[in-house]
Amino acid sequence: MSLAINTNPMALNTRHKLATTSMQMAKTLEKLSSGLRINRAADDAAGLAVSEKLRSQIKGTSQAMRNAQDGISMIQTAEGALEEVHDMLQRMRELAVQAANDTYSNDDRKAINNEIQALKTEINAVSTRTKFNGKELLTGSLSTKLDASSPIGAGFVVQAGTNTAVSSVDVSGAKAGTTYTFTDTGSALRLSDGTTSQDIAYADLAVAADGTKVLDFNKLGVKVTIASVAGETGANVAAGMVAGATDTIVTATGSASANFQIGAGAGGVASGDAISVSFSRVDISSAGLATLNTELGQFDTAVTGSTFTTTDAEQLIDALDAAITSVNDRRGALGAAQNRLEHTVKSLAVSVENLTASESRIRDTDVAEESSNMVRAQILTQAGTSVLAQANNVPQGALGLLR
Repeated sequence: MSLAINTNPMALNTRHKLATTSMQMAKTLEKLSSGLRINRAADDAAGLAVSEKLRSQIKGTSQAMRNAQDGISMIQTAEGALEEVHDMLQRMRELAVQAANDTYSNDDRKAINNEIQALKTEINAVSTRTKFNGKELLTGSLSTKLDASSPIGAGFVVQAGTNTAVSSVDVSGAKAGTTYTFTDTGSALRLSDGTTSQDIAYADLAVAADGTKVLDFNKLGVKVTIASVAGETGANVAAGMVAGATDTIVTATGSASANFQIGAGAGGVASGDAISVSFSRVDISSAGLATLNTELGQFDTAVTGSTFTTTDAEQLIDALDAAITSVNDRRGALGAAQNRLEHTVKSLAVSVENLTASESRIRDTDVAEESSNMVRAQILTQAGTSVLAQANNVPQGALGLLR
């Protein structure tokens, strides 16, 4: 080995190794201080791409879980108000039963009527003031409505000459701006929105004389009530619903149920990333509890005009029974939606937990491993520093030859 003063290959090599060790030490300290194995794409390009996708899903799912919890709060607000409406309807029924008893004079019945009419006013006030974040919950503003141009609606004649007609169409749970088409399969009546369809067999379509039948297409959120004086067979009902060009139900654009985003994706209701909940109108009016509204008016007229008969009270009792059933149905629908959202929250919480664990395995630092790497780098740095000092002294040997 030759001795040289200008160039010291051993010192250069040692310095290079020491620089490499120092770089490794810097990366190890960065990972330990940040807690992340991947601090930049250069650390693990593929791992960074996967972990960023997982982070998007985690954040989206976490927000979806909060959305579902907000949806539960919104439903609870409406259901709490309906509970009060229910109590008031029960009180009105109690008063109507009291009014039917002939131990009371007409002046007594006027006092009873005053309370009944006051309760009606309060029910309507509850409907107006029940809001969640400014959104009215019991005025029908958060439910799909039938378009004015819909061929099939209340009054549509199912079978001419037999007094069979559609008495009501409930699309509160349907999609807005959608055309639903009826077809006769030969054994059932089918309703379809072009994507989803549902059949009701002939046997379930038949209407008895002076009876009604509710055609509940629950998958589509459409309920059609048919009434008949003479009665009608299921086959005839199906044929009547598809006769001519009047075989569709059209929902109004811009009128829609509340949409709760309960998934991290953009697939909407069809993919399960959203749930649609209808908040139906609940007030005593011609557009709300219409039958009760009519009977309350007749009851008021009869009592104040001193023409009251027990029939007036009996008719009011029947109307209140129907109203209580209607409110029960709406509370039941909201309760079912709340139960679904509660299960959704639990499911999303599990997803967030597992996704977070997956992202952690990719992105987070293994502290035990990096601590070992740090100790190794510290030892190598100390050794490299010592060896570099020795390598720098090697040219001193050449000076001995000059003495």
